[in-house]
Amino acid sequence: MNRSLKCVVIDDEPLARELIRSYVERTPNLELAGSFESASEAVKTVMTGDIDLIFLDIKMPLLNGVEFAAMIPRNIRVIYVTAYDSYALDAFRTNALDYLLKPVSYAEFMKAVGKAIEWFMMKDTYEASMGPALSGDTITVKADHRLIQMKTDTIKYVEVRKDHLLFFRTTGETVSSVMSMRDIEEVLPPSRFMRVHRSFIVNLSNVEVVERNRIVFGKTYIPISESKRDEFLKRMGAS
Repeated sequence: MNRSLKCVVIDDEPLARELIRSYVERTPNLELAGSFESASEAVKTVMTGDIDLIFLDIKMPLLNGVEFAAMIPRNIRVIYVTAYDSYALDAFRTNALDYLLKPVSYAEFMKAVGKAIEWFMMKDTYEASMGPALSGDTITVKADHRLIQMKTDTIKYVEVRKDHLLFFRTTGETVSSVMSMRDIEEVLPPSRFMRVHRSFIVNLSNVEVVERNRIVFGKTYIPISESKRDEFLKRMGAS
């Protein structure tokens, strides 16, 4: 596996939490991103979307482990670490990879970690093989280790920079994805999108201002190639 799994440990029992934390720190391919005594304390870290794996106790005050697992992003996996076997069925209805009963030996811990590594390897292989995909009015692209869905009408323009594309959106968000201009040009609806320059594709429905040979999006200027000018003006109804 070429990357480390970012892990969080959540347990209200100090000794149990320290044990699992020590296991994480001594295990290759695991990176400790935080250790918390309650799910409520871990919410901010977990909801960043940058966490891969949670070692999670079940019986905790205010918010138990199963309730918390039902709230987290779907790309995060859970290994439950608990003293109670009666919650197993509910636990596996969430994002559980394994269910460990305390006290947990390092051998048991490593067996569960092996399942996690295998799951993430399969996920990474699957995502790496996926190019951009269009379904109805929604496009799906790979961004880092996530799949991002965007309504096509929220895309103002796409810019190529070296080996990746930047999607500039009407929401103010910018999404970066490693792919070629050809990859995205084959997927975006040609009735609404046009490549106006070797480095830019624009959503014609979001074009409001054209000044000389450039499209104006606020303080951003998109150049229009001479070879594309007539076609662009025709499609904008200006020729």
